[in-house]
Formats: sequence, C-alpha cells, structure tokens
Amino acid sequence: MLCLGIDIGTTTAKALVLDVGRGKVLALIRQQYGIIEAFSHGHAEQTPQEWIQAADRVVRECLSQLGERRREIVAVGVSAQQHGLVALDAKNEPVRPAKLWCDTSTAAQAEELNRAFGGAEELIRRTGNAMVPGYTAPKLLWLKQNEAHNFRRIRTVLLPHDYLNFWLTRERQMEYGDASGTGLLDVRTRNWYRPLIDYIDEDLFSKLPALRPSTGPSGLLRETLRREWDLKGEILVSAGGGDNMLAAIGTGNIKPNVISVSLGSSGTVFSFVEEPVADPKGELALFCDATDHWLILGCTMNVAVAIEQIQKLFRWDVPTLEEKVGNTPPGADGLLVLPYLRGERLPNLPGASGVFHGLTTQNMNAAEMARAVVEGVTMVLAYGFKRMTELGIKPAELRLTGGGSKSRVWRKIVADVFGCPAVAMKVSEAAALGAAVHAAWAYGLVKGKPVVLDKIVRDAVKIDKKTRVDPEKENHALYTELQARQRDLTQRLATSGYL
Repeated sequence: MLCLGIDIGTTTAKALVLDVGRGKVLALIRQQYGIIEAFSHGHAEQTPQEWIQAADRVVRECLSQLGERRREIVAVGVSAQQHGLVALDAKNEPVRPAKLWCDTSTAAQAEELNRAFGGAEELIRRTGNAMVPGYTAPKLLWLKQNEAHNFRRIRTVLLPHDYLNFWLTRERQMEYGDASGTGLLDVRTRNWYRPLIDYIDEDLFSKLPALRPSTGPSGLLRETLRREWDLKGEILVSAGGGDNMLAAIGTGNIKPNVISVSLGSSGTVFSFVEEPVADPKGELALFCDATDHWLILGCTMNVAVAIEQIQKLFRWDVPTLEEKVGNTPPGADGLLVLPYLRGERLPNLPGASGVFHGLTTQNMNAAEMARAVVEGVTMVLAYGFKRMTELGIKPAELRLTGGGSKSRVWRKIVADVFGCPAVAMKVSEAAALGAAVHAAWAYGLVKGKPVVLDKIVRDAVKIDKKTRVDPEKENHALYTELQARQRDLTQRLATSGYL
C-alpha cells in the first residue's frame, strides 16, 4: 500500500509517497515560500492560505510522478511547524495571519503568564513546562491585548497541522503531541490546564477543539480533494502532529536513548522518553509525541536564518559556503558568534541580538566569519544535548535531519561540538517521511489489521552509513571551551542589558 506524507515547514512545503511494504519513497517534492516581512523586530507571521496552496501544489506534483499508482494511496499524514496560532472565525476563515513559532513579540505575555502562576518553576510543576514566547498561549494573550477586535471574532483555535487536517477532512480537532506545544496542556496527564486557559480568557476553553490521541485518525479525505487528486476509495487522514513529533518517527526516534538533531529553519535536539521527564530548569521542553509517549526537546531559533544571512552577505551559493567553511580550521581563529538574530529560546532571550566577538585583522574575513557562524549555531544547540545527558539520556549516536544534514562539513562540526558520532538519514525530510509512516500505522489500527510501528519504521527509516562521522577529541575539547565562553559571554551581556 502507498501512503502520502505532507510537511508544512517554516519556509518549505514537502510531500512524499511511501511504498509501505517495500519501505521505499517513490516520490518527493519540495516548494519554498516566505515569512511575511516583519513590521517590527520580533514579529513572524504567515498566511495560512499559503500553506494550503503550497500543500496542494506539492501533492499534485508528487501524484503526477506516480501515474496510475496514485490509486494505491490509502492514507495521508500531516506534519507542520509547531506552536503557530491559527484563529478561525465563524465562517472557518483565519481572522488574521498566523503568528509563528519564531515570533518573539509575545515575550511580555509569556512573562505575565509565568508570573501569574507563581513563576516558571511553579508552572513547570503544574503543566510540565515553563511559558516561553514561542508557545501558542502567549500569542492568544497578545492577540487579546493588542487586537481585541480580532480576538472577539475567534470561534476556533487551531495549530498549523490542525488547519491542514481541517482542509483535508473538515474535522476540527487537536492531538496530544502538537497540543502540548500550546503551553495550555498538562503534558503529563494530557488534559487542558483550565486555570491557565481561563486566565487568558473565560471563553477560550469553548474555542479549543476536542483533544484526541495522537495514534488515531483525523477523519477521511473529503470527496472534493479525492476527486481533484484522482484517488480511489476512502482515504484515511491520520491525526498527524507537529514537525518534531513526526521527525522523531522519521529518524527512528521511537525508543529510549535515541537523539535526533534537526538542522532546519530552527535547530532542535530531541529524544523519546517512555515516562514524562520535565526539566526543572525549564530549558528543555517536555512534549507528548506522536505515539502517545513523550519527547524531551531543546529548540534554538537561529540556524538556517544565520547561515542564509552569511550567504547573502558574501553572495555565496551552498557549495561555496561548504568549501569556505570546510577549508577553515576549527575555532575560526578565535572568532566567536552569539547567533541570536531573531532572539533566542535556548537560552530564553526573546529580545536578544547577534554578536561577533574577538574580531581581529587576521580573522575578520569571509571564511572565518562563516565558520564562526556555523560553529556558533551548533554550539547553542549542543547545550540542549548537554542538558539532556544531565537528565539521564545516554545516546550512542546523533541522527541528523533537515537541510543542514546534507552538508558533510556541518556533520563533522556537529560531531565535534557534541562529542558524539553523527549520521544523516537516507531520507533527509524526516518529518514528511514520519507523517507517511504515521498514516500507515493509523490505517492499520483503524482497519483492524494493526502493524507494529517499529516494523514500519525499520522498513522505511534508514541511516545513511556513508555519512557517519566520529568526533575528534582535540576538536571536541576546543569546542567545549568555546561553548563555555559563548554561554558566559551571553550571560554577561544579557545581565548587563547589552544583548
């Protein structure tokens, strides 16, 4: 049987078709789009209709590659960027553009919610997570406080992948995994935390969709789309999930002590856990996953954006960037970068900006600056990995996904910075692959012919052994020192109000 996976990321839509029996991807299509130009620092928004248009295009192109085999598709799964606020009116139309995960304009509202419930530590005790600007909850409070007319129009609150599922099925619901990224869920009990919801607005609870298990279906593909896509029979749409939840499946991260590292628009490091493990410091998030277990996750906001800025600055294409960074020795001759171009989530500094530190006449050149940026974003992400190991996770290797995983040079930097072997996946679009695998799993459960998820994953999810790279002790020691300097400089500048 064939299953379709759709992933709507921050800047790219992907669709792929998986032959489940053979574990082979038959078609894969990508299409890029952009974020609405920020009207002031910290704002990041997109029009939800753009996701629909992009998803429709990549699906149609994917299906065209299949020819008559498109009629073998039995299920669809959807992955999408987490946390985004999709507020629908009485006609099920968005009341405004969606505020995205990387929107930090809600920092004041996040702080207000932490304070209202006794501080971050107390909120962790109550829900499993402290409140950060990226979550959906402060976006809702921001909307109420800044655009009351739009807030009053809200009838349904959805997340990006929920909105895609609504387009596919006309069913409005929310599964535990993505819901845990709203900040409104007690992730240990998988129940809405009503005091927090009521604090934002006494009518908000009635606008939240029904919570569903992540392992169930969202519904059936509506007839109009089934005809337009020329598919046959009833097509199941699985619950799907947030991109990190589906990327966990797409990297085989469905058992303890596997760590995935995503090098995409954001940087994420995450690991499956069988029982909820809340970080008492609030630096790592605890989310429900797409298998009705949990993920512990660290997220950084500046990966692709920082790399892209270097490319624009020096007018380099990707091969040139790879060459320049690869030919520059580790440590960039003492140049250290704090890459907080959009603020940062790990550490939680939503108003921060970037810093080049240690510039000299020797290292103030394109190659050293590029190397320092790649090292800088990697070291920030590696702090999340370090925190995971402190909480008891003991990985044997890092499984890399996202666009950055295709870079031989970057894979080596990741292994050296993290001090752990790193390997890329044969299918770099792990979230889209995970969505297709999840759809196949849900289809079996619904049809009464369940297949063990681990079996589907073993067949479809493969590491690319030729990409494996081991850390060098000398380089890791250097990066450990640089990472400590990066954290210390961050703390000193932030405390002094200069960041």
